[in-house]
Amino acid sequence: EAQLVESGGGSVQAGGSLRLSCTASGLTFDDYVMGWFRQAPGREREGVSRISARGSLEDYVDSVKGRFTISRDNAKNTLYLQMNSLKPEDTAMYYCAAGKFYSLSTSAYDYWGQGTQVTVSS
Repeated sequence: EAQLVESGGGSVQAGGSLRLSCTASGLTFDDYVMGWFRQAPGREREGVSRISARGSLEDYVDSVKGRFTISRDNAKNTLYLQMNSLKPEDTAMYYCAAGKFYSLSTSAYDYWGQGTQVTVSS
């Protein structure tokens, strides 16, 4: 059974940094596109960033461009999201997901982690 486990969330002040990790098991990690999503209270889940199976393609939602960096280590079955210059509006539950299509749509992903909370105070 496929399982994704996120870690690295926490509470930081505006301008700070966090590095999220997502460790996968039960699936062939380097067969999957990986994505990071986030959901704030009362809002829909939104795609933040995606990376292709081999890591050659990546992109970001406009609100995080230049601040967040997605990466993956296929040898360790692990996905990362380096988040710098954090803003209060980045506060959300962050989820990683695995899918077969290079997309930022939630419907394109087959497996989801349980989420890790990121809280940014002003």
